[in-house]
Amino acid sequence: MTGSVAGRTPGLYLPAGSTAQSPYDLVITPETAGWGYSSLRILTMEPGESHTFSTGGEEMIALPLAGSCDVTVGEETFSLAGRESVFTATTDLAYLPIGSEVTIHSPGGITLALPGTVVDRELPFRYQPASGTSVVLRGAGSHTRQVNDFAMATGMQCAKMLATEVITPASNWSSYPPHKHDEKVGDETELEEIYYFRFASAAPDDAPELARTGRPVGYQRVFGTDERPVEVLEEVSDGDTVLVPHGWHGPAIASPSHHMYYLNVMAGPGDERAWGISDHPEHGWVRATWADQPTDPRLPLYEAATDPDDSQRAGVDAR
Repeated sequence: MTGSVAGRTPGLYLPAGSTAQSPYDLVITPETAGWGYSSLRILTMEPGESHTFSTGGEEMIALPLAGSCDVTVGEETFSLAGRESVFTATTDLAYLPIGSEVTIHSPGGITLALPGTVVDRELPFRYQPASGTSVVLRGAGSHTRQVNDFAMATGMQCAKMLATEVITPASNWSSYPPHKHDEKVGDETELEEIYYFRFASAAPDDAPELARTGRPVGYQRVFGTDERPVEVLEEVSDGDTVLVPHGWHGPAIASPSHHMYYLNVMAGPGDERAWGISDHPEHGWVRATWADQPTDPRLPLYEAATDPDDSQRAGVDAR
């Protein structure tokens, strides 16, 4: 694969806890990332706790990773049923407009992701049921991964943000072939990207306890061009984050012992909200091999949700 690993680009690999700012487990803003648009916060709340914050100049999505909560903006409240974990189901979510004061209350406790993007356009506070997330499989064979598109071409419509969840089963490669989206050329769009990782043990129930509770491991690769160098080759674990300001990225590799999840948050300066990529010229041919391979039978880990709760559908974006 083209690219040297002689040196790392500092500040792009963020180990779990390294950006914590109470009450948040993780805080990435455009300022701390050194770019213009994308952000992510992770908030963990104990049962009965509440937290109020302002979105400022960012549109955000309240995305339960584990647990449930009530989300209030002004006089309107949406109850998010959430899920047990990112490895068990899709989730309902709420869109948070710019300039909003938001209160999160969690009767039972929650770990909540707040992906965000700097925008200059206000859209309404909205609810999206879990059934609004499209669950699709990409790749084939050992490249198969599950993609939960909750805010991409399908799902929640945003002013600028693109966001999705990817689940890669143990031993598989995802984010492959290496691709980039850092310039407006051809079908490619210019987008910054955040990768936030979580893991689940693939060990059987009768395995030793450490097999299920030991430190999970995955790997993430980012490399640049001669004109715009960047270098990341990191062992990632639960709660770690990798920033992709530009350059080729992929693969993201799950170890044989753990299933790997990552949350992607993307945005850029273009007026068009679109995910357009260019495959690395040395590796793009891999896509053509997928047609002759079966998808990994372990996927999907779960199907798309059905029978949404109609009580809150007035808040759903229908565009």
